[in-house]
Amino acid sequence: MMPLMERYNASKVRLMALTALMTAVTIVFTLVVRIPVAPTRGYITLADVAVYFSAFAFGPLVGFLTAGLGTGLADLIGGYPHWMVLSFLIHGLQALAAGFIGRRGTLVSYVLAVLGGGVIMVAGYYGAAALLYGTGPALSEVIGNCLQVSAGGLVGIPLVFAVKKAYPPLADMTKPRSWEEE
Repeated sequence: MMPLMERYNASKVRLMALTALMTAVTIVFTLVVRIPVAPTRGYITLADVAVYFSAFAFGPLVGFLTAGLGTGLADLIGGYPHWMVLSFLIHGLQALAAGFIGRRGTLVSYVLAVLGGGVIMVAGYYGAAALLYGTGPALSEVIGNCLQVSAGGLVGIPLVFAVKKAYPPLADMTKPRSWEEE
């Protein structure tokens, strides 16, 4: 049996490793497919698939960290460093909200979570682009961002159900282990 402090540290290490892995996945989903949006020189990605998957599979905190860090670092790597902090906040808050709304784990809660998170993402990027480029160019991104959110939900929801069915311990990865499990 492991002493209490070792169990606590093992849980922290597991959580950090999971967050790092999902951050890397989010970076890949953000950078692999990029559809440019001319007026703002921004792009539409598959980032929301990873955003929603991490929020639904691992909860709001891991979702916030992986979505924020993953999209922010992807902006830095991909040549959009001026968007890094904005992406961290917008996608992080999107995942945080989705994780809280979808915590029941039902199809209805996930759909509502995609809608709630989507409003945060679309409104956040509209506001940021309006400040940086004006309302006209910002409006040109709204449809693309709605499509990105929709794709994230259409792929992310079935993916989380499939992975949880194939690997039931997935949901427990972010929870500390109890005395009995050691």
